[in-house]
Amino acid sequence: MPWLGCSATVSWIALARGWGCRHAIQGRPQVLSDATCIGLDVHARSVRAAAIDPLSGVIREAALGGGDGEVLDFIARVGDARGVRVAYEAGPTGFHLARTLEGEGIECVVAAPSKLLRASGDRIKTDRRDALHLAQMLAAGQVVGVRVPTVEEESARDLVRARDDVRRELMAARHRLSKLLLRRGFLYEGKTTWGVAHRAWLGTIRREGLAGAGWATLQTFDESWETVCALEARRGRLDEGIARLAEESSFAEGVKRLSCLRGISTLTAVGLAVEVGDWQRFTPTSIGSYLGLVPSEHSSGSTRHQGGLTRTGNAHARRLLVEAAWHHLPTYHPSAALQARWDKAPRAVADHAGRGNRRLHKRWLGFKARKKTPTVANCAIARELAGWCQVLVTMDA
Repeated sequence: MPWLGCSATVSWIALARGWGCRHAIQGRPQVLSDATCIGLDVHARSVRAAAIDPLSGVIREAALGGGDGEVLDFIARVGDARGVRVAYEAGPTGFHLARTLEGEGIECVVAAPSKLLRASGDRIKTDRRDALHLAQMLAAGQVVGVRVPTVEEESARDLVRARDDVRRELMAARHRLSKLLLRRGFLYEGKTTWGVAHRAWLGTIRREGLAGAGWATLQTFDESWETVCALEARRGRLDEGIARLAEESSFAEGVKRLSCLRGISTLTAVGLAVEVGDWQRFTPTSIGSYLGLVPSEHSSGSTRHQGGLTRTGNAHARRLLVEAAWHHLPTYHPSAALQARWDKAPRAVADHAGRGNRRLHKRWLGFKARKKTPTVANCAIARELAGWCQVLVTMDA
């Protein structure tokens, strides 16, 4: 593959070394080395590469194909005795390339796109400039990497997210069917929908209410109903797979501990376990920031202004915690199902979870007494609930 760039000495090298020559990978500062720094702009069918020698400032660039082999060949050509370090942005191509490079003994950082420094006046974005920017930031020690999940974690995460996709599709399919009937003047008067009574009512409407609506409406109803049934069957199969994960995988112990908290059953516990992965990298106070459950802030001088939640980090885990937090509002009486989950966990963990459940309910009562907006209060409960989850999973018992 021909080189597309030429040798050049860049002035930012001296500036980078003046920044303290330190960088953060997965939140841990490390000393900047003199290894050749390579930035990759990775796409499904192409990779743009840029390599910088921090000592001489020589830049080498190349346009590569989408296979890992061409990337390894490029690294072999630009590498030297001081070694190489590689960075590419986290994205839809996943972590396969990072695992391949690590398997070859090459240090690879999967950069968090939201934390890459970029000048506000830089309005030109190309693959070449992105690759060069990554290499420069890596050499300057300004790349913050995301944690690369294990193969088992990624596999379990795929299953949990597939179940969440089906949940949203099922909700949309049910809405389409109910609104089809609403446009024809049929409204279910029962308290709960999609139970036995509601399904019997749908059958009656199909036989009698839509008898004179025409064949087109009947076919639309049948197709919508068939979609709902198919999605419910898919959801059931995925639930069985998630239950198997909770019993047989390496997440089983964490799931038992998380399930001791109110509002966190097996499905939610598995989701939190596979989304967070390594709980040891957090503290009870830092995990809320990782999940985007802390308020944004724009303060200057003596003025302090806090806004809505940052909503950064893992959106799947954040949704699960927000939903679980609502369960701490009603009066706390441990149910038989919750006590059964306590029996499966270590006694110290169950006792600590009981204290957490009581505290979170007390916090809810405090927010209500202060007339806090329920949604705002619930997010505060979810943030504290995340801290309790971290403690339960990591505590010795």
